[in-house]
Amino acid sequence: MASKPPAPLMKKHSQTDLISRLKSRKILGVGGEDDDGEVHRSKISQMLGNEIKFAVREPIGLRVWILISAVGFTTMALMALVFPNQLYEVVFEEELSSTSISVRLYGGALLSLALILWNGLYTAEKVIIQWTLLSEACYFAVQFLVTSITLMEIGILPNAAMILLLSRVLFLLVTMAYYYHLGRKTKKV
Repeated sequence: MASKPPAPLMKKHSQTDLISRLKSRKILGVGGEDDDGEVHRSKISQMLGNEIKFAVREPIGLRVWILISAVGFTTMALMALVFPNQLYEVVFEEELSSTSISVRLYGGALLSLALILWNGLYTAEKVIIQWTLLSEACYFAVQFLVTSITLMEIGILPNAAMILLLSRVLFLLVTMAYYYHLGRKTKKV
């Protein structure tokens, strides 16, 4: 009896079958938009999160501002560490009567902030940049208050100190503007 060989089994190739692929993706919950309006290409990217989601949309000039701040903080720190008496005399227009250790400690604190700013310049993480800007803003606010109180106690108002106070207010406003703009949520179109 001559029997026919069985017909070859027809396998369904789900990779080439578009309807099957769409059904599989729908069951897995990928391919469609999520609540944030993002389309995930795989379940893994959906679970782990999309790197684009964490990309920072930086305001124009942010990196330049952080670079200028880092250079300024480093310069002032080195001046305070190496030439404490001269730095004090420039700002307050009088000689430093006590030891220069307080100005050198100020220089050390500035150097620490400068290191934070240098780190913030090279990072891509939004939170680190925000904390960098916030620490810079806190420094400007504290320096404005301390310098104002010191000038009131001394009873003089030198031009160099006035320029320092005005520059600190300006720097505080610029830093807070960047901090605010970086913290805003971008609108989806």
